[in-house]
Amino acid sequence: MTNTTEDLEQAGGSAVAEGLARRTVVVTSGTGKTGRRVVGRLAARGVPVRSGSRSGEVRFDWADDSTWDAALHGAYAAYVAYYPDLAAPGAQDAMRRFGRIAAARGVRRVVLLSGRGEPEAVLAESALREAYPDLTVVRAAFFAQNFSEGAMAEGVLAGTVAFPAGDTAEPWVDADDLADVLVAALTEEGHAGQTYELTGPRLLTFADVVAELSRATGREIRYVPVSGAQYAELLTRYGMPEPDAAWLAGLFTALLDGHNASTTDGVQRILGREPRDFADFARDSAAAGDWQG
Repeated sequence: MTNTTEDLEQAGGSAVAEGLARRTVVVTSGTGKTGRRVVGRLAARGVPVRSGSRSGEVRFDWADDSTWDAALHGAYAAYVAYYPDLAAPGAQDAMRRFGRIAAARGVRRVVLLSGRGEPEAVLAESALREAYPDLTVVRAAFFAQNFSEGAMAEGVLAGTVAFPAGDTAEPWVDADDLADVLVAALTEEGHAGQTYELTGPRLLTFADVVAELSRATGREIRYVPVSGAQYAELLTRYGMPEPDAAWLAGLFTALLDGHNASTTDGVQRILGREPRDFADFARDSAAAGDWQG
């Protein structure tokens, strides 16, 4: 006999990893900020991936559950990124229905993106857990990429970022770190039933953030603190319906009251490395031309 016990264990582990890599993963909101990153990473690993979106080849629309069945059929795992937010009205019911359909279609592993410090999101997590007791939940802090890919990118370009955050500090997480964690949870063993909280390595206020952005871009960017009502009014000026604007402004105000002003070791525990710092994100995004208009 030439194989030692250790050799056999390593071979078995490799076989498990190889088996997981052959199984199809469905990515909901596959063109979104996190979804497209997860799709790209899975494809680079050779994992069969089904990217769902409202207008893509694989139709998946959170507002139309008739699109869910075909997207999920025959898949082994699913990454769930609910739009507009897991704390939004209707999210609990959507998670409950999604869980039933995914289980009926044979999906075995589910990884859910959630918000850090959102009580309503925790209720939605529980609704999905009814069908998936071993659900993996990844609760993320605010994304650094909100300043390069989200609504706040326009403020950076204009030189003024208005937000209802006051001087509250937030542990901004890099979306690429988040995507790496999500892919690990989807393709590796040991994450079933776990809840992870992901943050960046340090706390920064909005004033700190715009200082980093100013250094990276070489031009002055100001932070203007506004009230929740003022921010809602600003959103309506950009075309958002008033009820949606009021809800979103209320969510941001609640999240930025200081209760999330702490860091975690989630990225380090799962990936074995330190999370990326906001200054590195700002430098690389500026070099990539993200704020050149």
